[in-house]
Parts: sequence; structure tokens; C-alpha cells
Amino acid sequence: MVKLVIFDVDGTLVDSQATILGAMTASFASLDMPAPDRAAILSIVGLSLDQAMFRLVPERPLEERDALVAGYRNAYSTHRAQTGAAAGSPLYPGALDVIETLAARDDVLLGIATGKSRRGLTALLADHGLEKRFVTTQVADDHPSKPHPSMILTALAESGCEAGNAVMIGDTSYDMEMARNAGVTGIGVGWGYHAPAELAKATPHVLDDFAGLPGVLEQIWRDTA
Repeated sequence: MVKLVIFDVDGTLVDSQATILGAMTASFASLDMPAPDRAAILSIVGLSLDQAMFRLVPERPLEERDALVAGYRNAYSTHRAQTGAAAGSPLYPGALDVIETLAARDDVLLGIATGKSRRGLTALLADHGLEKRFVTTQVADDHPSKPHPSMILTALAESGCEAGNAVMIGDTSYDMEMARNAGVTGIGVGWGYHAPAELAKATPHVLDDFAGLPGVLEQIWRDTA
């Protein structure tokens, strides 16, 4: 029976907070606006950019929020071109080992559901040498923002996997809500941008490190067999 393991990217597979904070600060500076603080910026990681800007500055007119989105994309792309996607977004410890171990299994497929753009995700996977590891990659360009279930539902359809045999791994409450909305099991990671205690409100499965993921997967799949 085919099983699907779907990963979020920022804050789950890679630590991109320095690039995100820098790009967001540059975006606000381009409009002579004070940037939100670090906690506020990291709290919206995972949302599509239009939704993220609405959360950060809901009082601003749509035209300004659109300009902030454009400024963020430009700053992020510039940084990526200067440093390389992998350098600005290094894999978390243990991530590569888990990806390679799961990808080697005949009964497991890997997917991605991320708020990143297609261009950004493609560059990141290529720089990390992971472009062939994921059979389905869902990005913000093609879907409503998390926690809408569209990304996961499309990943299920593309992989031929049933919801009961799929898991969504992420670092934010948006990931866990998306998993619940799609009818799949959510697994939180404690090293990302939302506090583990917040994730624990939505799922009993919160990892301390990547080494614990295989055991949690086996437990979930055994319980749902």
C-alpha cells in the first residue's frame, strides 16, 4: 500500500529565516515603512505572500500590500542569486538522511506542500540536489494559501495515495490545520517558526529532531493499518 509523506519547506526542511527576515526588512524599507519585528515575521512563514502581508499590515491599502509582496520577491530573488539557494536556506540536521532513507523505500512516496513559489522551490531543490526525490510538489503559485487543503488534496491525487495513508510534516499551525482540513495526519516539528506547544494543540505528534521521524511514521501507519 502506497504511503505519502508530505513536507513543508521553510522551517521544516530548511532554515531560511535569515533570508526571509532580510527580504522582509528590505521590502518594508523600499516603501519607507518600519518592518515588523522578528517574531511577527516568522509567525507568518508558510502563508502565501498576499495573506502574509495582510496579517502583518492589515490596515494598509491593497496597493501598498501588493508593493510589499513585489518588494519581498525582488529582495529574496536578489539574495538567492548572490548567495545561492542552499547557502541561504541550509537543511536542518538530519533532514537529508531522512529524505534519502524514505525515498529508498518502495512503499513510500515523498511530496512537498509549501508557501514558496515554483521558481523558489525549484532553485532550492536543485541547489540541495533533491530535485528527483519528490513525486509531487505543491506551491503557492497554484493554490489558495494554507490552511486551505488544496495543496494536500492535489498531492494525494497526483501520487494516487489515500488520505489515510498520508502525513503532513510542518513547523506551523497552518500546516497542521491544512492537514486536518485534508483528512491526513499532521506531524509537527519543534525546530521551526511556531512554538512546539502551539503545534501540540493540533497534533499529538511533535518531533524534537529528524531522527525521531521514522519511528513516528511507523507508529502512525501501524495504527491506521
